[in-house]
Amino acid sequence: MDTKELLKKVRKIEIKTRRLSDHVFGGEYHSTFKGRGMTFSEVRQYQFGDDVRSIDWNVTARYNEPFVKVFEEERELTMMLMADISGSEFFGTRNQFKNEIVTEIAATLAFSALQNNDKIGLILFSDQIELFIPPKKGKSHVLRIIRELLEFQPQSKQTDLAHALKYLTNVMKKKAIVFVLSDFITEGYADALRIVSGKHDVTGIRVYDEREESIPNLGMVQMKDDETNELMLVNTASKQVRNSYNSYYRKRVEAFNDAFRKSGAGTVDCRVDESYVKKLLGYFKKRG
Repeated sequence: MDTKELLKKVRKIEIKTRRLSDHVFGGEYHSTFKGRGMTFSEVRQYQFGDDVRSIDWNVTARYNEPFVKVFEEERELTMMLMADISGSEFFGTRNQFKNEIVTEIAATLAFSALQNNDKIGLILFSDQIELFIPPKKGKSHVLRIIRELLEFQPQSKQTDLAHALKYLTNVMKKKAIVFVLSDFITEGYADALRIVSGKHDVTGIRVYDEREESIPNLGMVQMKDDETNELMLVNTASKQVRNSYNSYYRKRVEAFNDAFRKSGAGTVDCRVDESYVKKLLGYFKKRG
């Protein structure tokens, strides 16, 4: 992708996702993800209905009338976006590939965080850490994240989510809002997820294509594994073959839901031909 084409794509995604974050997600994001605590703001005279526990007794004694401490929510947060860029993300049977939807969702979340003056960081992973961008503030930083999501070429096509979660634990010492964007067609990450969720506010966003859910009867078909590049002939006319695949896929989805539920993390399912806007809004409203 040349520079001109890349900038055009970045601008297109910025316009679409920024509009969503400004008019749809900004308030929902703010109300869903609270700050780390309360910071002292000022002292003012006691008013009817004030909590007596907030009375500042030193100032009250000095002026011989009640004064209360006023606190403000400490709003600054850190958002970490973890995006799966393994081979299976470059699949789609509709208008968009899974990785394109992942980019749009990540950009929308990043602009929502930007609106609240929060820091945003990025981890791109396959079965290794492909790229780590430390959390920072600012529009130019968000645009860099979008550029990387659009054009980064991974060294590996395979997936190891557990490794990525362990890396996050090592680099993020303070609590963060973490969004993991993947199809979650992988195994062995439940223990690492439980550790991460014990420290951070984690949400798994599962992006998938309807053709991944089941194999249609198309006779003998040559298929390619996007992560291993292995070619194989598959007899899709065989009911046993179709049932076996369906069973495997359902187990991966059940493992995703089970791991996130047991760790106390949130989940969102986004099919590429459905509105991720409605899915995210529903999730924010449910949490808020």
